Amino acid sequence: MAVCALLLRALACLLLAARVRAEVQADFSPECRLFMYMGTPPRGLEGHGLKKICQRYNGKPRYVTLYDVVDHIPVYSAYTFKRSDGSKKVDAPWMYEPQLSTETGSGEMQPFPPDSLHKSFEDAQAVLEDYSNTVDFERGHLNPDEHQSHLDDKASTYTLTNVVPQIREFNIGLWKQHEHTIRRRLNNYCRGTAYVVTGVTTSGRMIRRYNIDRLAVPTFLWSAYCCVDYDHNAPFEERSKFPAFASRALNAKMGSEVFEISVQELENFLKQNTFVDKKFQIFYEDCVPNNAIMTP
Repeated sequence: MAVCALLLRALACLLLAARVRAEVQADFSPECRLFMYMGTPPRGLEGHGLKKICQRYNGKPRYVTLYDVVDHIPVYSAYTFKRSDGSKKVDAPWMYEPQLSTETGSGEMQPFPPDSLHKSFEDAQAVLEDYSNTVDFERGHLNPDEHQSHLDDKASTYTLTNVVPQIREFNIGLWKQHEHTIRRRLNNYCRGTAYVVTGVTTSGRMIRRYNIDRLAVPTFLWSAYCCVDYDHNAPFEERSKFPAFASRALNAKMGSEVFEISVQELENFLKQNTFVDKKFQIFYEDCVPNNAIMTP
């Protein structure tokens, strides 16, 4: 086993010159909490099958993810929005997280190995084969690369711990357009740091491989942002969506619609439609602005 582990690590080094580092943590470290408003993760999401990942690329933390090792999908990814032109990084390899399968696994997130070597870690996470024969579904980002500007930040989003099965038409159509809308809004009117949390709800539908449940299919996708330092001279239609706003949409081929709602409305919706508890809160104190921050 030790020899196999060394061989896998050596192979990963050959496949990827730019090392990607990720950590599964009992609690988010201070440097990883920088991606969440007031350093506070969403409250009211706990469970034995949920693992906290600090996603690192080239030695730097990039964002955080709460991952479900039973359903093999992320529950949410939390990140800071970076102003960008919306371009995508098209040459990034897909990654996996060794530590999700074993506590002694490497802290380095690694590119997928060739052939059947992935069977040694597919017990606790998605693998590329899970998506290979799914005609209706695509790998849909929670932290989309178009919400990042630096090439390293973009590349770090290409891990299966940051994607969920999205209906193809929904992924490339309605939800993609919504990601564009949020990018333009935050580009134009958020003057400070925008904190974003994007997640899913599930209702038992699964993608199966060899008659085994492999991936939970999200019923809804949801997202919320918090930017307390924003342009108070923005048009009212945009200004009314600050300092925080949210959205949800049905992951469906037809009949879906993106509903933009308040963060509190989203929290109430999630309390009724997923496993969060009554204390569930996406942002610390619902992203109430600090007077010191808001002073011109």
